[in-house]
Amino acid sequence: MSQNTEMRIESSKARGPICIGVDVGGTFTDLFFFDEISGICQLAKVPSTPANQSIGFMDGIARRVSDLKTVKTIVHGTTVGTNALLERKGAPTGIITTLGFRDILEMRRRDRPHTWGLWGMFDPVVPRDRRLGVPERTLADGTVHTPVDIEAVTAAARTLIKRGAEAIVVFFVNAHANPANEQTALAAIREVWPNDHIVASNEILPEIREFERASTTTLNASLQPVVGAYLASLEDRLSDAGFAGQLLVVQSNGGVMTVETAKRRPIRTALSGPSAGVIAGGHIARAAGFPNVITGDMGGTSFDVALIVGGKSTLAAQTTIDFGMVVRTPMIEITTIGAGGGSIAWVDHSGLLQIGPESTGADPGPVCYGLGNDQPTVTDANVVLGRINAASPIGGKLDQLDVDGAHAALEKHVGAPLGLDSEEAAEAVIRVANGAMAGAIRLVSIERGHDPANFALMPFGGGGGLHAGALIQDVGLAQALVPRFPGVTSALGCIIADMRHDFVRTLNRPLDAVDISALNAEITAIAREGTDLLAVGGATFEAQDILVEFDMSYMGQTHTVVTPVDSDASAIARTVTVDDIRSAFEQAYRRIYGHLLDDVPIRVLNLRMAVIGKRPAFDLTALRPADGLTVPAARTGRRSVRALGAWRETLIFDRLQLPVGAVIPGPAILEQTDTTIFVDPGLQARVDNFGNVVLERAA
Repeated sequence: MSQNTEMRIESSKARGPICIGVDVGGTFTDLFFFDEISGICQLAKVPSTPANQSIGFMDGIARRVSDLKTVKTIVHGTTVGTNALLERKGAPTGIITTLGFRDILEMRRRDRPHTWGLWGMFDPVVPRDRRLGVPERTLADGTVHTPVDIEAVTAAARTLIKRGAEAIVVFFVNAHANPANEQTALAAIREVWPNDHIVASNEILPEIREFERASTTTLNASLQPVVGAYLASLEDRLSDAGFAGQLLVVQSNGGVMTVETAKRRPIRTALSGPSAGVIAGGHIARAAGFPNVITGDMGGTSFDVALIVGGKSTLAAQTTIDFGMVVRTPMIEITTIGAGGGSIAWVDHSGLLQIGPESTGADPGPVCYGLGNDQPTVTDANVVLGRINAASPIGGKLDQLDVDGAHAALEKHVGAPLGLDSEEAAEAVIRVANGAMAGAIRLVSIERGHDPANFALMPFGGGGGLHAGALIQDVGLAQALVPRFPGVTSALGCIIADMRHDFVRTLNRPLDAVDISALNAEITAIAREGTDLLAVGGATFEAQDILVEFDMSYMGQTHTVVTPVDSDASAIARTVTVDDIRSAFEQAYRRIYGHLLDDVPIRVLNLRMAVIGKRPAFDLTALRPADGLTVPAARTGRRSVRALGAWRETLIFDRLQLPVGAVIPGPAILEQTDTTIFVDPGLQARVDNFGNVVLERAA
């Protein structure tokens, strides 16, 4: 592997097709370049351009590739959809629903923004004047009691156009049981609607529970114009630059999909970047011999935590983007807190130091960027403590960081209210930030029944390596495994991720009443539909997997247990039996609750399937340090670094020049172009066979 991450890949020198992973974050856009024949890997990190993410996207590619004709595949993790949801900037949307059910989005599950006390406001993403009811009725068993009134549907659609709707949702209450009325309404709307942004709930989520289906479908519709326009613009830019390869988009379930699928199902792009990081983290950890890890992605705006047990990440059936904005689609379970490098440190009215959730983002960035912000951030604290090299900022945006400005901001906004000087204030900021991150780690481990001592932390993102040592000691983790290129781990995950399509069908009946022949026919039909979608993508797969699982419970229970059923993982024509399902449920239920409920009937709520195209595996030996490196040659100098209340002379190393087997005692600083690793006093850093740095307690 080339150790010079700044070298350009010229078209005349490229030895094979190039695959590029691009992850757009709130502060930086990260890129990972892989030549599939030569094995050469390179990276780039450029400032994000929030106003138009494609600008930073194209700028990053231009840093390493001069001719896009050499690029075979680009895989993109985007925050366009996530940001639009969080900022309530989706397109104006209208809803046509069953008469009498226009307020489902507002009623939700009778929850409230603040659990204790009757206060807090909630505005649904679609106002009431753009939620219209029409006569129709489908019963819970799928019987069409009242056919949909076509004239009422077209009249409602015209009204929504006049009221400014750019996208429209058709949501009928029992469409999951029989979509006939929705499909009829959809056909009528297409005759009068001015664009293609028309969505029916049975297309997005053919699953029981009306609020979750309404919310997911509505959010998907509101994102279609936004994400669709972005992806179309990106395709045009790439095409104009000569790109003729395949553009794929990362999903929130950790798989990838085609651009066309992303335009139709943009809700699946929510949290796609962090999901790619978890996929890469699991791949790296398994190769390095760490089956149990907690990933911690610390970027400019947030700290994202996920649990990997036995080499597998956890998928959640649904998540809440913000209060009342429920998305029911498979997502890697990620806990996010506002503790990124750009998170603002402030003292509240009671005199307590707080970190975030507000962040300075890419523009203007931390105070030390010198671009107009005067509010201190976590990055400013690390600069003041000497942990970040002010003469060599990551990202290529600046030549020098403003250390004096960081001192002044910390002293004014943190030190003065708390009676501390700027250095003490900086240490306080780091302690509070570490405490928040430690709390997130405990949330996904201890509170789910896992002992952190059995897990290694995998810190990545631009700031993860600066805090990993403190988190090991605060939480009681076994070790930390820092990837070779932590600052672009999510971009690497884009390259690693497989193509995946998820499906769900509601059964909602006792297990003994399931028509097993009809169920097996449905499983085969879904498997065929999924493999056809994989073929449409045009990608090359080493294998295909088909996963089958059920949402199940005992009769009378509200919450279900995810029940995977073992069968031939690659066969389209496959069968399951009632005994297979019963045995799998009892095994899953006993694992979670410790006992079974005798003589209580079992209910099968939903069938879930995933069809996965396994993309060619990424060989991590491509990241292995070159032969002939030595520790003395990797030493680049020393500087004073503040830790544990005192300034300490600390050796500085070029991390990428450390050989396999090197052991560096703390305190030490390991620097590279995309991040900095701080080895705390009492810890040591060891380089493993893949070039990862293992932080562990010193012998």
